[in-house]
Amino acid sequence: MNTGKKIIGAAQGLLANGGLGAVSFDAIARELGIAKQSVLYWFPSKSDLLAAMFVEWLSAEAKQAEESLLSAETPNEAIDVFVRSITSFHVGNLDRFRMMYLAPQTLKAGMQVARNDDVLDKIHATTAQLYGALAARLEGSPDQARQTAFAIHSACLGLVLMLALAEGIGDPLAHSESDLVMALISKLSS
Repeated sequence: MNTGKKIIGAAQGLLANGGLGAVSFDAIARELGIAKQSVLYWFPSKSDLLAAMFVEWLSAEAKQAEESLLSAETPNEAIDVFVRSITSFHVGNLDRFRMMYLAPQTLKAGMQVARNDDVLDKIHATTAQLYGALAARLEGSPDQARQTAFAIHSACLGLVLMLALAEGIGDPLAHSESDLVMALISKLSS
């Protein structure tokens, strides 16, 4: 594993255990037993590091969704496996979900990931992969299928957001996670 990946791994561990405040170049260097300058060589700013973490997570999400879709033969089967895959991916690690989809919206302006064209290119390529895998199995024109894939992904994220909120405040839901996933699949498949 190269140093850049080790740094990302250490940052993800610090994030999971102590939140965003625990992620610092000094803490990462201590965790890995390397000089702070080595961390800064790979990631000159915290926003560069956060962007790298996000792209890695987004790629993992896209890969899991793509793999789940390999068995789908109909549009409804594709919707079913996609919803289950995305929901499972995020519910399995709600801290990662919070960092991927919620934290960037709450960071102060100076902490937000800079509009780095390289990072945006990676994000766009990965979302094209994610939505394209589902869109290829849906009906309608390519544009309609892509829009539908985006809407389905957004609905999955909305469900995960509510599950994360319930978990975060210790509020038991009136319905089980599996019942909510089934209800979402039912609505999206009709």
